Amino acid sequence: MSVARFSLLLVLAIIAAAALSLIAGKVWVPFDAWRATDPRWLIIAELRLPRTVLAIIIGAALGLSGAAMQGYLRNPLADPGLFGVSAGAALGAVLSLYFGFAVSALVLPAFALAGAAGTMLILALLAGRSGSLIVFALAGVIVSSVAGSLTALAISVAPTPFAVTEIVTWLMGALTDRSWDDVRIALPLVGLGAVMIAATARSLDALTLGESAARSMGVDLARLQWLIVGGVGLCIGASVAAAGIIGFVGLMVPHMVRRVVGGRPSATLLPSALGGALLLLLADVACRAIPTVSELRLGIAMALLGGPFFLWLLASMRRSLA
Repeated sequence: MSVARFSLLLVLAIIAAAALSLIAGKVWVPFDAWRATDPRWLIIAELRLPRTVLAIIIGAALGLSGAAMQGYLRNPLADPGLFGVSAGAALGAVLSLYFGFAVSALVLPAFALAGAAGTMLILALLAGRSGSLIVFALAGVIVSSVAGSLTALAISVAPTPFAVTEIVTWLMGALTDRSWDDVRIALPLVGLGAVMIAATARSLDALTLGESAARSMGVDLARLQWLIVGGVGLCIGASVAAAGIIGFVGLMVPHMVRRVVGGRPSATLLPSALGGALLLLLADVACRAIPTVSELRLGIAMALLGGPFFLWLLASMRRSLA
């Protein structure tokens, strides 16, 4: 199937899922309440609509980042978390909770974005200007490990049980109680990151032939590395700042998309963004609709989906190599 046709189908599915997202929840809001004169309209306009828009933005950011990473590292198991950007953003947010700075709705996202930016800078300094994929991947693993360790340290020495509860709850990832302020923070950052990733499409295609072949075709590997770091960093940093850590979207969606549009990296970028938006929308609807005492955290739901998917992927790769 062509990329354009598949993308159109995904857009139509997103529209249908968005309508379901506005209706579904602990309290179902029917279509006849979608009027400004109906008091139930406030539930739609102020609670569910920003949550739905944010799910689309974050899902698209995670799916696009996963496709870009897998194309850049030429590894189908690559995940945006490998860069360490999500761990750095999480560390920034955890520090704001640890020191009690998150009294304003904008402080925690600001700390998370600062953590993501600091991680990007450290990653760029460690990787250098060589453009080497091996050095870059190792630098990402190091940064992720250090940031994860510091986050665990902050949890273990938190001053009060309340701070521990806040930190752990936030790290689980969710779209609960999100507002238009979160949308205004995430949208421009994800948009800029998406533009940077889109600029790498042709270079990623050339990189499938190998680094030497890509250089001979005029690809500046150092520039490509900066675009990938900046684009993925902005997308993941904004996502973590708005909703906490939500994993496996960037791993799962590109694999599902690749079965339809083929393995060319540039062909998977747009469908992966749309597929990520659709997946996160449906997962968020399921979290709200499941009849539990408290709402299931979105990060936990994605882990429950992503874990078995990862195991199935490893088993499939092992069979293909046997």
